[in-house]
Amino acid sequence: MKKFFLVFLSLISLTSLSAQVKDPVSWTAEAVKKTADTYEIVVTTSIAKPWHIYAQNTPAGGPVATSVSFSPNPLVKLEGKTKETGKMEKINDKIFGVQVFYYSDKVVYTQLAKVKAGIKTNLSVTVKFMVCDDSQCLPPTKKVFDVKLQ
Repeated sequence: MKKFFLVFLSLISLTSLSAQVKDPVSWTAEAVKKTADTYEIVVTTSIAKPWHIYAQNTPAGGPVATSVSFSPNPLVKLEGKTKETGKMEKINDKIFGVQVFYYSDKVVYTQLAKVKAGIKTNLSVTVKFMVCDDSQCLPPTKKVFDVKLQ
C-alpha cells in the first residue's frame, strides 16, 4: 500500500510540474525586400498578459536583456544596429535594484541587411530573452529562425 501511495504521489507531482510549464511568448521572423539588394529583417514577438520581456539595453545587475544576433554569412552585410519598436515601460525594480526597461504585448525588432545583387541566400537569426510577470521569471530562452533573402 505504501508503494502504491508513493507512486500515486509521484505521478501527481509530475503532472503538476508539466502543467506549470509556460510559453507566454510567440515569435515570427521574415525578410521584407526594400530594394534589389536591401532587405529589412523583421522579428516580431507577441507577449501574453501579464508577461513582459526586457529591452536590449538593460543596465548591469538587471535582468537578462533581449539580444538579437545573426550568424555570419559572407553574402550578407548588416547595416547599423538592430532596432526595437514597441511601448517601452520603465520601472525601478526592487528585486534587481536598478531601473529596468521592458515591453508587454508586442515588440518588433528590425535590422537592415544588404546582399550581393542577384543572390538568394538565408540568414540565421537568434533571439535570446527572458520573460517575467509580477511574481516569477522563466529561465532565459533562445529562438532560432532561418530567414530567406530572395
